[in-house]
Amino acid sequence: MRRNRPTAEATRNATAAYLPEAPRLAWPLRLLLGSVERRLGRRLVANRILGWYPKALVGSGLLEALVAHDEPETPRRLLAMVRIFVSFRVSCAFCIDMNAKDFRGAGLSDADVEALRAMAADPGRPWDDTFSAGERAALRYASSITSTPVSFDSSNVALVRGTFGERGMTILASTAAQVNFWARLIQSFGVPPAGFSSSCEALHLDEYSTRT
Repeated sequence: MRRNRPTAEATRNATAAYLPEAPRLAWPLRLLLGSVERRLGRRLVANRILGWYPKALVGSGLLEALVAHDEPETPRRLLAMVRIFVSFRVSCAFCIDMNAKDFRGAGLSDADVEALRAMAADPGRPWDDTFSAGERAALRYASSITSTPVSFDSSNVALVRGTFGERGMTILASTAAQVNFWARLIQSFGVPPAGFSSSCEALHLDEYSTRT
């Protein structure tokens, strides 16, 4: 059986993290995680750290396996926008790197990513018409979910529901919450970007650090 050996980059990432990887996973978890890593071409350091508490690894794995990626109410482009926007908003370099790895395939341009970055940096300012009214409403909703304390504009909530319907609004909420979960978990472990899209200058990954 071919083992998924850590690359030099993965070893550096594991060393940079606040915690070491769990020394050994139960074989079903090891098999599943290894399969995902081979598909992505990257070692998932945060997931391996979760191996210290296998219930958390299993629960987070199920969450990730069942997330929406392209639905009639919320197409792939919109969900990619929400994931990238929330990643910028919560300042998670790993999440920006991961969620933006195929942004062009989702129908976004470099200019779109730059616009999402600017909007996330200052969500209170007036937004231009780079995106449609429905897309802007979805992003404001995602921004409210990401803010601390959580606070919602009732008129925007009504716009989101009217535009995307009950199912679409549920998908948007769960998608934004899922990115928040991973962002805060990964940053609490101190895991740096894995190099999914490090060659893309539009992401400005070096500017997003949670270490002091």
